[in-house]
Amino acid sequence: MADKPKLSMYWAASCGGCEVALVNLNEKILDVDAAFDFMFCPCLLDTKKKDIEALPDGAIAITLFNGAIRTAENEEMAHLLRKKSQVLIAFGSCSAEGCIPGLANFHSRDALMKAVYLDNPTIDNPGRILPQPETKVPEGMLHIPVFFDKVRTLAEVTDVDFFIPGCPPEPHQIWNVVSAVVAGAPLPPKGSVIGAGRSAVCEECDRKKEDKKISRLFRTYEIIPEREPCLLEQGLICMGIATRDGCGALCPKVNMPCTGCYGPPEGVMDQGAKMVAALGSIIDIGDTKGLAEEEIYQRIDAILGAIPDYAGMFYKYSLPGSILKGRIA
Repeated sequence: MADKPKLSMYWAASCGGCEVALVNLNEKILDVDAAFDFMFCPCLLDTKKKDIEALPDGAIAITLFNGAIRTAENEEMAHLLRKKSQVLIAFGSCSAEGCIPGLANFHSRDALMKAVYLDNPTIDNPGRILPQPETKVPEGMLHIPVFFDKVRTLAEVTDVDFFIPGCPPEPHQIWNVVSAVVAGAPLPPKGSVIGAGRSAVCEECDRKKEDKKISRLFRTYEIIPEREPCLLEQGLICMGIATRDGCGALCPKVNMPCTGCYGPPEGVMDQGAKMVAALGSIIDIGDTKGLAEEEIYQRIDAILGAIPDYAGMFYKYSLPGSILKGRIA
């Protein structure tokens, strides 16, 4: 039907899991099709950029924009879809917080190019050629998008109406948002996180929680945790205490620690800082009476030494959107 509102979905720097999450609505995808003209999604539909450019401004009712801003093309599409959309939603962790692509912010653009195209042990590049925005080829000038110095979130480059977290968002949360729009339900204030909760994953985790005192930390492959006690209390880094709820605590339910993909809870500005503060309050280094300061530090280091990568652990999903944002080496 020509009068159905238009729905679009775009991916920038992301893996494609958000598109899979949308399809994972299963039979409810038919309800989405009945309610919307699903007219733009690069990995599912053959709509071209020029088709979007030809639309009147605001012609698209909702755009689900997944992926972080890594290249000039990502930024261009963000501005274009903002112009053509009534509602622009940062869909998934990459768009909302930067996610895995954002960990590259700990390195410079040149260092990344060198690692991928020159020092990669599986690369065959005897001419040590690096991608360039413009390259002369027999057919003419070849253009590829400029690779930016750092990854940014969608909200850092354009105005965003709502945020749906998750890596990827859970299908039931996607459906909650879509069904509310279809029903004409009032939308929350602009800038709200939708399709998620407001508190921490711990609130919806049914594991038994006691006073937390940790004298040793473990990697996930080192122990098989018990099914009922809190995973953090068993020495596994579970990010649930610093992560927004709404997923249903799915990872702890299958005996795996939360890794933080729903981003920080409401009121928390920096997910990594929140987790570090939580760990600092529960690490037990034993009786320190009479110990020299250096020995106290050694005990702390011995416990924290089980974490091989602080950035990858605490900022896996949220570095570009955090206070830290990353450091250009």
